[in-house]
Amino acid sequence: MGDSFCFRKRNASIVVSLASFFLVSLIPFTIGRPISRGTAQGVSEKVFRLGDLNFPWTNAVLSWERTSFHFQPSKNWMNDPNGPLYYNGWYHLFYQYNTEAAVWGTITWGHAISRDLIHWFHLPYAMVPDHSYDINGVWTGSATLLPDGRIVMLYTGSTNDGRQVQCLALPANLSDPLLLRWVKHPANPVLTPPPGIGYTDFRDPSTAWLAPGGDKWRIVIGSKVKKTGVVLVYETADFVNYELLDGYLHEVPGTGMWECIDFYPVRLDSGYGSDTSANGPGFKHVLKASLDDDKHDYYALGTYDAESNRWTPDDPGLDVGIGLRYDYGEYYASKTFYDQKKKRRILWGWIRETDAERVDAIKGWASVQSIPRTVVIDRKTRANLLQWPVEEVESLRGESFEFNDVMLEPGSIVPLHIDSASQLDIEASFEIDEDDAAATGVDSGYNCTSSGGAASRGLLGPFGIVVLAYKHLSELTPIYFYIAKKPNGNLEYHFCADESRSSKALDVSSPVYGSSTPVLKGEKLTIRSLVDHSIVESFAQGGRRVITSRVYPTQAIDYPSKILLFNNATSARVKATVKMWKMKSAGIRDFFSLDQAL
Repeated sequence: MGDSFCFRKRNASIVVSLASFFLVSLIPFTIGRPISRGTAQGVSEKVFRLGDLNFPWTNAVLSWERTSFHFQPSKNWMNDPNGPLYYNGWYHLFYQYNTEAAVWGTITWGHAISRDLIHWFHLPYAMVPDHSYDINGVWTGSATLLPDGRIVMLYTGSTNDGRQVQCLALPANLSDPLLLRWVKHPANPVLTPPPGIGYTDFRDPSTAWLAPGGDKWRIVIGSKVKKTGVVLVYETADFVNYELLDGYLHEVPGTGMWECIDFYPVRLDSGYGSDTSANGPGFKHVLKASLDDDKHDYYALGTYDAESNRWTPDDPGLDVGIGLRYDYGEYYASKTFYDQKKKRRILWGWIRETDAERVDAIKGWASVQSIPRTVVIDRKTRANLLQWPVEEVESLRGESFEFNDVMLEPGSIVPLHIDSASQLDIEASFEIDEDDAAATGVDSGYNCTSSGGAASRGLLGPFGIVVLAYKHLSELTPIYFYIAKKPNGNLEYHFCADESRSSKALDVSSPVYGSSTPVLKGEKLTIRSLVDHSIVESFAQGGRRVITSRVYPTQAIDYPSKILLFNNATSARVKATVKMWKMKSAGIRDFFSLDQAL
């Protein structure tokens, strides 16, 4: 179709130029005076966008942005997930929370509980900044469930003189399944920055695991030495007195400050999760760091030698900070825990706003948590993790719609008729014609982020789904594949999300996200997208790659919002099959009594 797409609807066709469909109008706007939050206190920057408020946002649009089945407080600012655990029939989520405003500030620990990771009750704050060692903030931490049933909570405190120290808190009453009250240990702070580590480069203690011998525990803390990201390891018998072990668990030059370190085993022989202390021939260990310099979560698979206290990546070219990421969109400060109830490892992640801070102040809230994800090793590739929404989210599925064997010719778009597209669970698969793939010439060097998005046409892509599309196509968010053909004839698959036309507003971010993704012989190309108003979480190839998008449409909300299939390749024909469900809202409310929860 050359430079146009063709909409096929019954016997009619509508031709729309690429410029009006995908390309972004380059309208200049003024950047306001920069404001910074967090860096002066020694943590990562908490302000995303520093632009003027130049779009006439309405209450209706801002109200629509609030999610319906992702966890978020009723108001104000939230960031990192902290200390998740399962205890006496309840899932617990603690999180960084500003009680005063919809911006980062003096942080307390919010607390919520759930029976199923989907429906939540808000509880009173678990911990507030009320001692000299945490008066400037009760920052990120982790829970460890000991074999005798005790719970240990370690967290970073920001002191009255701005140092980062590690602190210990314990439940006041272990017979309380809600864990309503927490007591800070009189020995706090139990750890201070060691020699050679900056006072503001020492944070986020991990879940503990048993050391060799079984009578001591180890934790890790993120830091840096100049521009090298490092992982410090401490050993303790009582969580009050610690020994800093020699050397580092791991280090990667040039990656800067590592925060929110996570370290856990994954089984090679099954899809079950494992306790954090598991180790041996049947396991790999995941080392994950949140990089302060670029605000992304990187992980690598490797081998942990407990005797030498060293972790070695399987592939040095995919080391932490230079290789794989949990998520190629907006996703940071993540934390896993072992769910002993269902024998699985669950991953939480903070999804920040990418609009102007002033807009957040108007709407009165900022940030959500991702849908919890299961994490296992990909037993087909053994080179990456698979992330997938917890099965409980499927309990929200309602009315379903199926579209089977839809043929997408080059340059075509097919609307999928559904009356509302704000809350959906979408599963789509795509098959490219093998003769088309074999006949095409070389098309290499593709990169999602620098490609120009879904408007950039190639021989074998892009093609996929479009979510949150306005009926006149002035707003839309494509989630898609692009297949590049190398000079040797091999195909390279890319999974992308294009936000460049997701909103008519200028005071929001509008990047193109993505990554190459493994696709094995005989596999269809698959996408699962959870659409929940202003957040879209998309999973390719069963969770080998994930992209989380924050989008702020001004027109494609509620009933005007549409779902489309598209194929913008110049040569490839694509067959698509889609099943989607309308999603009900989750119950997230205040807690009044145990009888209410039961």
